[in-house]
Amino acid sequence: MSYQVLARKWRPKSFREMVGQEHVLQALVNALDRDRLHHAYLFTGTRGVGKTTIARILAKCLNCDVGVSSEPCGTCSSCLEIAEGRSVDLLEVDAASRTKVEDTRDLLDNVQYLPTRSRYKIYLIDEVHMLSSHSFNALLKTLEEPPPHVKFLLATTDPQKLPATVLSRCLQFNLKNMPPEQIVGHLGRVLDQEMVSFEEPALWLLGRAAAGSMRDALSLTDQAIAFGAGKVNETDVRSMLGTVDMGHVFELLEAVGEDDASKVLGIVQHMSEFAPDYAGSLDELLSLIHRVAIAQVVPDAIDNHAGDAARVAQIARSITAEDAQLFYQMALNGKRDIALSPDPRRGFEMILLRMLAFRPVAVIDESVRPEDLQSVAAPVVAGGEAGASAKKPPEVPRTAVASSAGQGAGNNGVTDHSATDLHVTDKTARDNHAADKRPAAMEERAPDPKLEHGVKAVPSDTKPGAQEMAATAVFPLHDLSGDSWWQLLAELGLTGIVYNIASHCELRQREGDHLQFVLDRSHAALFNDSHSDKLRLALQNYFGHPVTVSVELGAPSGETPAMRGQRLAALRQAEAVIAIEADPQLQALIARFDGELDRSSIHPTDG
Repeated sequence: MSYQVLARKWRPKSFREMVGQEHVLQALVNALDRDRLHHAYLFTGTRGVGKTTIARILAKCLNCDVGVSSEPCGTCSSCLEIAEGRSVDLLEVDAASRTKVEDTRDLLDNVQYLPTRSRYKIYLIDEVHMLSSHSFNALLKTLEEPPPHVKFLLATTDPQKLPATVLSRCLQFNLKNMPPEQIVGHLGRVLDQEMVSFEEPALWLLGRAAAGSMRDALSLTDQAIAFGAGKVNETDVRSMLGTVDMGHVFELLEAVGEDDASKVLGIVQHMSEFAPDYAGSLDELLSLIHRVAIAQVVPDAIDNHAGDAARVAQIARSITAEDAQLFYQMALNGKRDIALSPDPRRGFEMILLRMLAFRPVAVIDESVRPEDLQSVAAPVVAGGEAGASAKKPPEVPRTAVASSAGQGAGNNGVTDHSATDLHVTDKTARDNHAADKRPAAMEERAPDPKLEHGVKAVPSDTKPGAQEMAATAVFPLHDLSGDSWWQLLAELGLTGIVYNIASHCELRQREGDHLQFVLDRSHAALFNDSHSDKLRLALQNYFGHPVTVSVELGAPSGETPAMRGQRLAALRQAEAVIAIEADPQLQALIARFDGELDRSSIHPTDG
């Protein structure tokens, strides 16, 4: 006897043998058992999900000699003829090869005649969307009101091409793609029955490669059995499918987590010796990152189908959840870009290098308890002159780390700057190599001997406006008021649009740990809720305990930090003009050459 392929040999012969599609089977079983039968059924779905199989089983149920039920006997002449494809009352039509209207008319000419032997005359039209528009028109009337002895079973992979008039005349059942779990389980049972040895990771490779189609999975299994000389091994299946060894994917993600670019490129070089499918390798990397992200959120939910749960858990501990999400998004976008690269390998390498290049050095760790936080104060403005207020505070990274209780705190809760070091939470547990790449502003600063009790000492010869600008005090939350808001803003380390918005805010009221701000309406065009959240987080890190913030649009009743900066800048400019005009040498030059002073060219030397 000749060999029969697995896809045909293991085609289900009853609804009980079907894998998946429970939502369709439940409706059909109930309709058959309760004798509520429609005259036309439409089955839609991608290739290999069971459309034709369900239609043939339904034909058996309708024409079984025992009677109409959801359990055909499978032994009567009608059931055997349908199973063997020789039933005269089951007319299977391939619409792809019979698209002309003449073919449809010839088919429908016999509708009026009773079935030869069976209960119903059943028309099974496969790929019905291939019929021409004239063929659909010829079918419409019969499809809507067929004789009582006629049933129509239609199947298609592209229901969008069917006219709405046809769709409205049928009961529609949309068959879903099968998940890899169902495919792997079925393949395992089939191979057990076939007495073929297999490795479970190999079945998962076949299940994913089938892309939801059970027929494709069985066909690939046939190919794998032939390729492996009667065995289904992971190594053979990977070689057959052209997929990369998962060991290389694990090594790649570990190297990216270690921030080791040379190791990453070395692994890709080793992979290239096996001529892998780089797009498929990217899919494997995405799958691994997904498993790592799941392990970080729900450790007990790690999928151990390949026996690598321990390694997945180890990677999940070595990188942060933020990094996992960043890597996943970059790999996902890279799937779109890899087709545009000069060659797939270069595109694959650039995706990995992009993960390294855009990985943040440090982020704020919100999981640290407030009592363990140590704040970092912004440097005090040097020179202590008023003109400095018109400039943004230096961009000092604001981070927080767990520290011993009370570290860096002076009396009465005031931060002692002379004992404050700049700490950075290393979210990725990087080694010293990564730490060496931090900006110079993040290096440890020497204590400032002029800093005492949180206030910068100002030289006696400093101008009054500059003294006001330089006296940036550090104080607890209960000392904060609208008049001192500008001092706190200079220490928060905000940058960009968040700093700009905060500088145009007036601290209207403080009630306990709640701060109410009023944002100047003329500067509210770019404001959104995320900016208030960032301001709240900066204040929370500074004070070392949770605070709440509300920002309303309106007209400030007092002076905002931005207004104050403009006022002090104007004051400094006026002082500079007065100093230039009072210079005796300049006055002598003007008198000698009958000159005139261009005041617009005068700028403070520190501004």
